[in-house]
Amino acid sequence: MKAVVWTKYGPPDGLQMGEVERPQPKANEVLVKIHATTVTAGDCEMRTLTFPFGLGFFIRLYTGLRKPKRVTILGQELAGEIEEVGNDVTLFKKGDLVFGATEDFQFGTYAEYISLPEDGPLAMKPNNLTFEEAAAVPVGGLNALHFIKQGNLQSGQTLLINGAGGSIGTIAIQLAKSLGVEVTAVDSTNKLDMLRSIGADFVIDYTQVDFTKSGKKYDAIFDIVGKASYSGCMRSLMEDGVYLLGNLNLSKSLRMLWTRISSSKRIVGGSADYDTADLIFLKESIESGKLKVIIDRTFPLEQVAAAHIYVESGEKIGNVVISVNHDIGDAN
Repeated sequence: MKAVVWTKYGPPDGLQMGEVERPQPKANEVLVKIHATTVTAGDCEMRTLTFPFGLGFFIRLYTGLRKPKRVTILGQELAGEIEEVGNDVTLFKKGDLVFGATEDFQFGTYAEYISLPEDGPLAMKPNNLTFEEAAAVPVGGLNALHFIKQGNLQSGQTLLINGAGGSIGTIAIQLAKSLGVEVTAVDSTNKLDMLRSIGADFVIDYTQVDFTKSGKKYDAIFDIVGKASYSGCMRSLMEDGVYLLGNLNLSKSLRMLWTRISSSKRIVGGSADYDTADLIFLKESIESGKLKVIIDRTFPLEQVAAAHIYVESGEKIGNVVISVNHDIGDAN
């Protein structure tokens, strides 16, 4: 099968189109014929091993010291069609249209096919989305839902989202608005109109204004990119506010411990658990019209490296999608 192979750590030119063996599903797995996947910031971090806490070194120990060996195909989310099912599979059948994500550093969606456990984050594709739109939901949606739930936000409260214009933020805005929360979205100039269009009550251009110095306080701050001043965010929180930190580093982790001891403010960090029930919730919310998927650009599989370059530019609005064209195409 065709796949984009991860040949070296570092720049995008280490992503090379090639031929690899098609996976065979285990008894509890399904083989998915991938029609669309995405390029996320997480994919770019994995390619370059730019992780906090020195985590990149330990990931290198797992994937391969000199070059990727255990993980050779990147990509975390997909939409496609069940091609084959293992002997013990009961939840899906051949021909089902599905969307979902990989877990636990497995990756593998920059390819024509992938085998996934049936009980993983995999569900029937929303019936009102194309494959390209559906592929852009799982990673951003599951992370957004995780942190919004952790925030325990109530109607009438205020939430600021820093880095709101990407795959996580665009879903987080809509989830918060569905709860009756007032949302302030922070991102760059070219994303502000889109942020307003999906429900943000207020927008802030971070290139012009530092929200931590405005004097305004919020019930919750969701810092997706983890680049805002920690002390500034603490000043910008209500006394019983919650700081949702989507991108931890060592310094902020240590400061979180002290804040938890010395303050009534609540800190939530770490990564989301991918729960199938949450994926089904997102599917139902999309089908009922409560959530809209934002797609910036679509690249063919052969141009994954170019898509990585674009994502790393910081200019993407919402999601960057990869379309996987098989020799014999299927309508979506």
